[in-house]
Amino acid sequence: MTERFDLYYWPGLQGRGEFPRLVLEAAEAPYRDMARLDETEGGGVPAMMAILETGIGGRIPFAPPFLVENGKLVAQAAEVSAWLGERLGLAPTGEADRLFARTIALTTADLVAEAHDTHHPVGTGLYYEDQKPEALRRATEFRRERMPKFLGWYERLLMANGSGFLAGDRLTYADLGLFQIVEGLRYAFPRRMAAIETDYRRVLALRDRVAGDPPIARYLASPRRIPFNEDGIFRRYPELDGD
Repeated sequence: MTERFDLYYWPGLQGRGEFPRLVLEAAEAPYRDMARLDETEGGGVPAMMAILETGIGGRIPFAPPFLVENGKLVAQAAEVSAWLGERLGLAPTGEADRLFARTIALTTADLVAEAHDTHHPVGTGLYYEDQKPEALRRATEFRRERMPKFLGWYERLLMANGSGFLAGDRLTYADLGLFQIVEGLRYAFPRRMAAIETDYRRVLALRDRVAGDPPIARYLASPRRIPFNEDGIFRRYPELDGD
């Protein structure tokens, strides 16, 4: 492969950038994590901010993550993941399944937004400490209602498809997204996940299958995999967790 992909996302956290990053790693594609590069190499946060200000060829992304390849710019985690998956052999082959894989990725993005809002339900510009009562209320509803609803939907998809994958009969970017969801929920809500995750045995089997994929296993064991932390989408606040 001669293409080189430049991925832009905030350094030091997985966040939404981890979804396209997993696709790049699973495909063993040549890419640069631009904001993590030194400024002398054309990277760093200033390089990312320059594109957010002026764009590429007049195309200005709203926010990271975004990807640049040969003068083309693609933004939004679900769209970048889908574009990469279809280009790198990590998408279903049939048209109906390819379209539905995009549906899955967009629904996963909805879940990511809801997980974020458990700790920032009032405003993203406020500190968590400024909205703790609202966060507790939001997190309680998320744990009790939304987590089972989303995980149950993934479980039904896996049951209906029958291949062990969400769409089609091979590993795709949609499966990589679900892997990241399970990892994030286990980090942010370990008590709740311990209480309910065995109800979703197909989801867990797929998570394990992704983790055991050789390129992903190598990535997870490498320093390229940024640990979860309290600056990302999935944050561990024990007071927001529960059975």
